[in-house]
Amino acid sequence: MVVTTPNPIHGTSAPDASWSTVNLSEAVPGPVSPLGWSVWSPAGELGARAPFYAMGAIPKAMTAPPSRPEDHVLNVFFGRVALRVDFMCEMGDLVPGTSGEALGNQVFGFVPDSFVSRPSKRRYPVIAVKFPPAFLRVPSLIRRARAETEPWWATEVARTPKLDLADARAQLQAGIDRFTHNLSLQATAIACAIQVVYDQLSLLAAKAGVDHAALMSGHGSHEETAVIDDLWEVSRDRQALEQFVARHGYHGPFEGELSGVSWREDPSPLRKIVDGYRSMDESASPAAVEAGRAAARREAEAQLLAALPRAGQAQARLVLKLAGRYLPLRGVGKVAFLQSLDVARAASRRIGALLAADGVIAEPDDVFYLTAPEVLGAPPASSRDLVAERRAIRESYRKLRLPTTWTGDPSYEVIEDAPASGAAASPGAAGLTGVGVSAGVVEGPARVVTDPALAEMDPGDVLVAHTTDPSWASLMFMASALVVDIGGQLSHAAVVARELGIPCVMNTVDGTRVLHDGDRLRVDGGAGTVEVVERGL
Repeated sequence: MVVTTPNPIHGTSAPDASWSTVNLSEAVPGPVSPLGWSVWSPAGELGARAPFYAMGAIPKAMTAPPSRPEDHVLNVFFGRVALRVDFMCEMGDLVPGTSGEALGNQVFGFVPDSFVSRPSKRRYPVIAVKFPPAFLRVPSLIRRARAETEPWWATEVARTPKLDLADARAQLQAGIDRFTHNLSLQATAIACAIQVVYDQLSLLAAKAGVDHAALMSGHGSHEETAVIDDLWEVSRDRQALEQFVARHGYHGPFEGELSGVSWREDPSPLRKIVDGYRSMDESASPAAVEAGRAAARREAEAQLLAALPRAGQAQARLVLKLAGRYLPLRGVGKVAFLQSLDVARAASRRIGALLAADGVIAEPDDVFYLTAPEVLGAPPASSRDLVAERRAIRESYRKLRLPTTWTGDPSYEVIEDAPASGAAASPGAAGLTGVGVSAGVVEGPARVVTDPALAEMDPGDVLVAHTTDPSWASLMFMASALVVDIGGQLSHAAVVARELGIPCVMNTVDGTRVLHDGDRLRVDGGAGTVEVVERGL
């Protein structure tokens, strides 16, 4: 396709820049819309830099977006959002207790060949002053953002249908501003606190020979499992579906993409899930699962302390206490930025409806093919032609498969003729290997899901997905195990799997391509293996 105007969802890379989609694809599923990317781009750029300023590793001037696009930390390629790996490795060389190589391997699973390590202690005095208060402030800042954002979200989406164009634009800008703030806060919480506690807990578990996954779960209700708790209540007729949507309606399939349809807008996918829950025995309730995980955590903590010398027990008790305080915060901050994004979504759809009524665009959802400056200001004179061109570009990108990591500009594979699930790729494969993030061995039928809104899950299925976000948690509760193409120990699916006490293997790369609905799988969440016991029909 010949692009006659600037393409807002495809950038270019410096030849030596290395990129990864692994850490962002669960938050920003691609291909992104032009409006979605124009909201995420400045917010994500700040979010990638803010944690290192908060801990003192970089000066404030480095938090500003660079003037040259090739220097950005966040970029988009064929509609897929990617994070710059070499920048993160450079940050690792500035932080005490880690290195560029260690950070690259831990977060992305590799270190770019072009990366030259240059460790420096010049910021250590600043870090010594800034990091401790940044660490201590995280819980109060995250919980405050969550507490302030929820009533604001409920109020704003309720008034959106009555807004005129000027007020809808003002609401969109307010949503973008709050999203930017809350996303930056979430990134800072993860880098300055949650990741730190996770690392210390993992080191202790390894030293004592205890399953670290058991230590990380069972700390009480998480945001990731609150959805499951309430949906279970709906399935038992103890809560109305409308009440559930009023609380959790900002979730929905592909909720990180601005053009995604939230449950607030269309609750129909929930009805199939509720039917699945109704078929489950009361003994499988979320409360029973949570009680079991809490008991397993207490047992693992006792084993950990018993395996350590007396001198090390005091430190271990502190780390365990911090784990209970900090690890559940990962979902708290995510709710705040998702609610902010949903306000921006509501305002965008209202603007789209008004522009379509005025004939500026053909359909309300065409608004997502404009950028934020074009929506907040006067739309281009040729908006209809521009929308048609950008829509065609985005649709063409859906037929491309990119690698998860690369250097320079990415290569791609055209998958136009490939089946939607299962496989043209390695149909006779005996199994897959990934990262085990939640221990246990389960055997069950595969259910390959590419769109949670269309999923036909049965209790006991092994859920196979490319990536997940919080809206998937309701499906995960019916699964006996999880198999996910990309992600690691702190990815959404891993966190939920540990809370549910089911095996989970992340980073299988090709699970959604080589596995079919009905394949009988044996999933080992400790070893990180997925065996095809028998191919489905």
